[in-house]
Amino acid sequence: MMQTYFQRNRIFVLHLLFWCVYLSFNIYSASFYSQVRGYDWSRGLLFTGIQFVFTFAIAYLNYFVFLPRFLNHKKIWRYLLEFVIPFALLVMFRVYVQRILMQDSPRAEFFSSHMYIVQVAAIALFITIFVSMLRFAAEWFELEARKKEVENEKLYAELNFLRAQINPHFLFNTLNNLYYLAYSKSDNTTEVISKLSQMMRYMIYESNHEKVLLSKEIEYMQNYISLEQLRLNNQVPIQFNVEGETENIMVAPLIFITFLENAFKHGVNNKSTGAWIKISITMKGKQCTYIVENSKVPASADSKEGKSGIGLQNVQRRLELSYPDQYKLKTEDRADRYSVQLDITLS
Repeated sequence: MMQTYFQRNRIFVLHLLFWCVYLSFNIYSASFYSQVRGYDWSRGLLFTGIQFVFTFAIAYLNYFVFLPRFLNHKKIWRYLLEFVIPFALLVMFRVYVQRILMQDSPRAEFFSSHMYIVQVAAIALFITIFVSMLRFAAEWFELEARKKEVENEKLYAELNFLRAQINPHFLFNTLNNLYYLAYSKSDNTTEVISKLSQMMRYMIYESNHEKVLLSKEIEYMQNYISLEQLRLNNQVPIQFNVEGETENIMVAPLIFITFLENAFKHGVNNKSTGAWIKISITMKGKQCTYIVENSKVPASADSKEGKSGIGLQNVQRRLELSYPDQYKLKTEDRADRYSVQLDITLS
């Protein structure tokens, strides 16, 4: 919580720290010189107070008035003219007040010298430049924050667009299956409609979240497999193994389903024999290994759409956006089988 507060108010905190250090140093100096050179302590403290007020005034007159004008108009000569005159007047007024205050001190002559005027001006100028650098730092942090916010909004919009593409893609596939079952007057049509309703509920209400429970994603995949099994009359052997702890593990929604859809689309059909699909999800801590392996049927071997359709392009882009540098995707294409392995770090 303190870290978040500091991040949001880092410039204010830096200002506060600087002035605390500056004031503490000057109070210590006043105390030290009052003892060494025989100054009255109260006079030394008043001297320090005047020094602080005038230095503070010069620094923040520049910070809030002259510097913003320069940043808006970018006219250096106008800025120098506007700044130098008030700066010189404030320095001279401060020297005058302090000279009166210290006129009967052992070092009264020093406070009236040109050396002291130069010293006061140099210190005030240094502090003004330092405070101005904090202004530039604030501008930079704000600019970076805006850039990051715009980038996040852009990525969020792209993710939503990619998710929106998945919904009709899945719906078209499932309605096609439903049409086939209805056309063949299958007894499983009612069950398919029920499962489709559950899956659509998940897609509408759950998949809009940035992350969902892995257990919910697995349940969604199991429903999808059940639908496909009904379409295929349970003639295709399908293995689905889950190992490790999946509860309380979060994952980006609908990341896994595309690879599963691809396996059914290109690995089996109603006329194929000897087709099979193997799916496994293995959790080791936060590390997830997801493998989908399927047989290849003649219809998919020459398919131009093949394994590089819009679905796979979509999921790869979503992985890049949701899990940058946190995943590894590997595919293997053999004569009789095709496999995908996704290693990903979940939260």
